[in-house]
Formats: sequence, C-alpha cells, structure tokens
Amino acid sequence: MTEHLHQTQRIRHELRLRLLTVSRIEQLSIHMRRITFTGDALDGFISAAHDDHVKLFFPVTGSEQPILPQSGQAAEDDAARPIARNYTPRRYDAINRELDIDFYLHGDGPASSWAAQARPGQTLGIGGPRGSLLVSKDFDWYLLIGDETALPAIARRLEELPAETKVIALISIADSRDQIPLQHGKNVRIEWIRNDDPAMTLLQALQKQILPDGTGYAWIATELSQVQPLRHYLLDKGMNKTHIHAASYWRNGVDEHHQTHDE
Repeated sequence: MTEHLHQTQRIRHELRLRLLTVSRIEQLSIHMRRITFTGDALDGFISAAHDDHVKLFFPVTGSEQPILPQSGQAAEDDAARPIARNYTPRRYDAINRELDIDFYLHGDGPASSWAAQARPGQTLGIGGPRGSLLVSKDFDWYLLIGDETALPAIARRLEELPAETKVIALISIADSRDQIPLQHGKNVRIEWIRNDDPAMTLLQALQKQILPDGTGYAWIATELSQVQPLRHYLLDKGMNKTHIHAASYWRNGVDEHHQTHDE
C-alpha cells in the first residue's frame, strides 16, 4: 500500500505564554549564539517539527523584564507594547526542562541586541509554538536551502532524519567563520555558500545540483526576494508543489517578517 507515503500533516498546539530564565550561553560561531532557557513553565512544551517557531518577547530599552501580551488589553503607548520576534526551538529537553534558541547576531535589532548582552539569570517571554508541519521521513531524498536565519532549523532537521537518508543542504552565510559543525548521516551533502559573492547565490548553487532519483521533499527558508525564484526553479524541474515548503524568514528593510509561500 502506498497511499500513506510522502505525507505532510499540520497539527495545532495549545498556545501558552511562558516566562523563562537564561541558564547558560554558548558562542557557536562569530555571529551565532546559543542561549539555553529553563523554568518550570516549560512543563508541557511541545515542538514536533524542525521548523516550528516560537515568539520571543523582549524587554524594552532600560528594562530587564519582557513585556508579555495581555489578552483583551490595548497598550496605551509604545513602551507598553510587546517586542516580539520569531525563532526556531533548536533543542528541547523535557526531562531537564531546557530549551535552546540559536540567535544570529546580525545588528542592532531588539533580538540581536538582547542576545549579544544576555547573561544567566535574565528572563525572556516565549509563546508557542502554535502548531507544527509534520513531514514524513519516507521521501527518497530531502533538499534543505537557507541562510543563517534558517541554520538552526536545518541543523535540527539533519539530526532528526534517519541516518541513511539522502540529503542535500545548501546554506548561505556571510562570513566563513559562521560555518559550524553539523551532525548528520553518511548520505548528506552540505554546501556552504558565501552570500557576499555575487557569482554564487543560492539559486545558482541549486541550479548546479543533480537531484537524486525518486521522490524528494524541498524545504526553503531565506530572505523574501530569494524564496520564490528557488521555489519556481524546483517547480519547473517537475517537483510536486505539495512536496515544497517555502518560507521567507526575513525581508530587507522590514523589522519583523515571516511568511509561507506554498501556493
């Protein structure tokens, strides 16, 4: 029977807001910092898919306490409005109640600035995930495409796929010092692409690939203007659109952006 092969399924989770405490910090690369959060509030936390996202709620300038959304209450001024950004749960340890979030330190935004100065004992608000997109692990191969903002999701996916799975990962980074070790099976090919090199974009790197035989699943996450050309290239190559998940994790000139492009 083959009707249950190559399935995707969306599941919903109860939306909860949690106030968590920083327990430790690890510098993974020159721009990537892992912050581990803990707290009894993590009881019942669920992250079922590698590209789940949670909302992180940050303090305003001059405060160490994050502002959490208040249902049914309107903020009277900007200082009382929650400052929120989307991030991928990199690892969750239910036994020890630990949640890892990897931050790409890219500038002076609220998330990057907070992560750059973070220290144990500080608190942060976290909401979600609202849901998960479950992709079956029986595809013949997987294609993962993304930049630094997608690296936590790509790393998690490589760890969670079966050891024998064929995977091609194309990862764009601005600095070679942001290349980090990734745990993966023996049938994985990873290409690191410098995104400051106009001669090699993610699309150009994709166009050079010889995709494996069989039925594959493609996952794409990068800046808005790059997502659709990558997706259209795969569609032109004959991939089933239901076997492509594409999302823009950010948009040039916009503070907060997250959008899916699967239609």
